[in-house]
Amino acid sequence: MAGTGGVRPSTISPLPVQAAGASMPGADCATLMRDLDWSATPLGARDRWDPAVAAAVDLVLASPMPMAASLGERFVLVYNDAFAGLIGTLHPDALGRPAAEGFGELWAVPGLGGVVEEVYRSGQPHLEAEAQLTVTRRETGRPEQAFFTRGHTVVRDARGEVAGVLSVAAETTMVTRRLQSLGELTSRLAGTLTIDDVARVVLGYAMASFDVDHCVFAVDDGNAFRFVRRIRGEMLDEADERLPPVWKRIPDDPRAPLVTAARSGRAAFVADGEPLRPVAADRHERRIRALAVLPLQTASLAGALTIGYRTAHTWLPAERALLNAAAQMVAQAAERARRFEAQHGTAQLLQRSMLPEHLPELDHFRIAARYDVGVDGNAAGGDFYDAFHLADGRLAMVLGDVAGHDVRAAAVMGQVRAALRALALTDPSPPSVLAGLDRLVGSLGAESRNEEIFVTVAYGVLDPADGIITLASAGHPPPVLRRAGLAGEPPTAELVKVPPGAPLGLGGRWQTGQVQLEPGDTILLFSDGVVERRGRALNDGLDALVAVSATAASGDPRNLCALATTAVPGPTDDDVAVLAVERAVALSRSDTMQVAAEPTGPSRVRQWMTARLREWSVPEAVIASAILCTSELTTNALLHAGTPAQVHIDLNAERLLVSVADTGTRGSVIRARTDAMSSRGRGLGLIEELSDSWGTDPSVRGSTVWFEMLLASGRAR
Repeated sequence: MAGTGGVRPSTISPLPVQAAGASMPGADCATLMRDLDWSATPLGARDRWDPAVAAAVDLVLASPMPMAASLGERFVLVYNDAFAGLIGTLHPDALGRPAAEGFGELWAVPGLGGVVEEVYRSGQPHLEAEAQLTVTRRETGRPEQAFFTRGHTVVRDARGEVAGVLSVAAETTMVTRRLQSLGELTSRLAGTLTIDDVARVVLGYAMASFDVDHCVFAVDDGNAFRFVRRIRGEMLDEADERLPPVWKRIPDDPRAPLVTAARSGRAAFVADGEPLRPVAADRHERRIRALAVLPLQTASLAGALTIGYRTAHTWLPAERALLNAAAQMVAQAAERARRFEAQHGTAQLLQRSMLPEHLPELDHFRIAARYDVGVDGNAAGGDFYDAFHLADGRLAMVLGDVAGHDVRAAAVMGQVRAALRALALTDPSPPSVLAGLDRLVGSLGAESRNEEIFVTVAYGVLDPADGIITLASAGHPPPVLRRAGLAGEPPTAELVKVPPGAPLGLGGRWQTGQVQLEPGDTILLFSDGVVERRGRALNDGLDALVAVSATAASGDPRNLCALATTAVPGPTDDDVAVLAVERAVALSRSDTMQVAAEPTGPSRVRQWMTARLREWSVPEAVIASAILCTSELTTNALLHAGTPAQVHIDLNAERLLVSVADTGTRGSVIRARTDAMSSRGRGLGLIEELSDSWGTDPSVRGSTVWFEMLLASGRAR
């Protein structure tokens, strides 16, 4: 409580104040006090003031801190220039006047006059640890919220009697905001899964909270280090933030401050100098004068975080403590991310090694598939898909789900998929294949003494001659059939009516159903992770998937696979697998180019693609947009993977489909190549703007980004 010397909770004042220390136009407070007729005030002529009170006033006027003295029973105001900057338009009229008159009705606001009066009456000091005020910064002229620490203590005269109250204010806005941002950093780091995620969060935090000119986040990478940096003025949009950061490598050079900190575990702070000149890679680093280097060290990780300014900067103790605390949290997050990546990579390698690396190619049918891991991503799952040619020229297609999210589920999945191929190549009829799989699953359950092996499968055989698919289901969700609109009618979609059958391992019997794909039609097989969500009925998910399929811009299988994985809102704990087959309206033209990881790669792609699309009579407007998007995606693939990329184009009468695939790992790009290539560009932003649909597909090795542009009927021959 006031008057006890305790700490008062924060209050908000509506004072029209300016920033602490802001100079006011006109005469300074000392001059104004000298010229003021004090005899007309309750304090009387200044030469008759009590010596102790006069000394306190001299102290106020000489202090660089915002200080004010409220003297006498009417609290006549005496303050310095710094305090005048705080009270804004109330100055200079408030000087020499009773506080109730100088501040007007604001004197009665809680946290202002009441505190001063209580200190005056009780003689006890009072500290407001955090007071929130509305300030108008002189630099911007705009009001904003600022934080202050305010202390109040009594002024005593020569006889020891209370003669007034001395108030001191110190702005803590920067410290308070940085502490708040530290809390936000903790929250955001908790949601990171990969080193890339940690890098994005850390760089954004440093640039926003410390307003630095240069920031680097580095982690060990074998015998060297890899780092990603951010510099002032670097323009990043939402699409850039969604792309992986561009990592570079730095050798284990002891002259580099970040290497020294990472190896020694000791922080370093340079207030003014040229700390990066011995290892500077460009003019940005040569211009850095002040640098803070924080080690990132855990049991399994070594790295560093550096932030720098182009002007001299004093690293105050509070700032150093804040940076050290942030670095410790970043180090823990980076170690956790590294463990996740190792576990995730092993699980994904196991999972994808059991899936087909390439799907069959047919003249009049196009096939695409997609597999996305569940929320965790640390364990291999049991979802699988496959498509392969049969001996008689027909196409077998399958999508299955082994219950579970562990290595055992993945192992069962691999056995089921391999057995299905063997059975189908002997006798491809769906009832025969499912009966053989049923015996296998039953045997596996008996062998492991585990009756809980639960496997569902949707299996079909496509006859390319007439587009008829013979289907059977072992407890699996029915496929979705998208019918292309005829004679200008809109497309439609529905669930295929497949006779229900028991899951594998239960000794069931299975019947078949048939559906015929007409030109432009697409069939979509999917796992239950696509449509199941906690707290929602299964039919809601099925309805959503059907609706999304009907309203898709085209029946292209890659497009439908991408749309299917996001058709039902909300997170899923299950893996997601989809397989789509489209019967093309007409033969498509396609071509593929392998692009070396060299600076000339994107330009070679532009030349090749321009020539090929003009040869195919694609409209110039489509060519221009496609070239722009493909060039950006090729650049990003080469930068992020550091390995050759593959560009594939596919054209039919309806649309142009372009895909860019990489086969490498992140962070292996050497400096020379990165600097020689163009900037990261706006790849995803361009696709969103210029294409009709787009998506990203993880593959057995690397990933693929693709986009689709629809063509006006008859314009591409």
